[in-house]
Amino acid sequence: MTGPAKCLALIGAKGMLASMVLDTASADFEITPFDLPEFDLTDASLVQKVIGELKPDVIINCAAFTAVDACETNEDLANKVNGEGPGILAAAALKVGATLVHISTDYVFDGKQTRPYAEEDRPNPSSAYGRSKLLGEEAIRSSGLKEYFIIRTSWLYGPGGKNFVETVARLAAERQELRIVADQFGTPTYTGDLAGAIFNLLDAATVDPPPANSPYGLYHFSNEGECSWHDFALAIVEELKGRGATVVAEAVLPIRTEEYPLPAPRPAYSVFSKEKYRRVTGATVPHWKESLIRYFDRRSSEV
Repeated sequence: MTGPAKCLALIGAKGMLASMVLDTASADFEITPFDLPEFDLTDASLVQKVIGELKPDVIINCAAFTAVDACETNEDLANKVNGEGPGILAAAALKVGATLVHISTDYVFDGKQTRPYAEEDRPNPSSAYGRSKLLGEEAIRSSGLKEYFIIRTSWLYGPGGKNFVETVARLAAERQELRIVADQFGTPTYTGDLAGAIFNLLDAATVDPPPANSPYGLYHFSNEGECSWHDFALAIVEELKGRGATVVAEAVLPIRTEEYPLPAPRPAYSVFSKEKYRRVTGATVPHWKESLIRYFDRRSSEV
């Protein structure tokens, strides 16, 4: 990308993914951060005013109600934030000619498939969270906006937020035995890799001459490979031990989903195909084990 810096509005700027977007962005972008309480993406008049005045080239929406179990008892709020909010941003983007990047989730699928999910596979969410996120996707698609990227991801972790890696690290230092679900399969995604994927897709939309086929639309992105939550926990504990961290856990035991009941159902299988992303961007996708090591390298350097 060359020329003057592009104006980028980062929504949900205090969150885990947004912190890595800020860290990853090149000098090609001048970023203006927005978050609660000053900026509420469900307030249509406020969003239109703020975006209308800023006139960004790109809007990246990292804001969401992501408390999956809380969504079961607060579905109206989930639908407002995850469903209506993206549509409001899409309308604002359309008005100023901005490209919208929106982050969605593997929870739009029921997890009954046994091969990696492609973008063409039919969503069938089984949780309030998944339903609300699918509403958000549909709101963007029906907004009239053509220049958008909806990126579904899964099992996200990274610096600056609550995540499975940090939960396991804390529990491994406190408990002699960890019991982790072993019959749900997916792929961990490092925020550093997802942030890089966002900018790779934005780059793909600005090549000169323009691509014959529009790069805009729906994409799946996670790290490569697949594992269960139990596999993921084992890898985390081994990495902690290898780095000399405090680990008192002597056993990481596999359990079934029904042994750890939660309000919201989780997809039993939510591995993504990244074929479309690789084809459009030409980028490689790191394996989840490689990315976990890079996360721990960064984590160690920040202690």
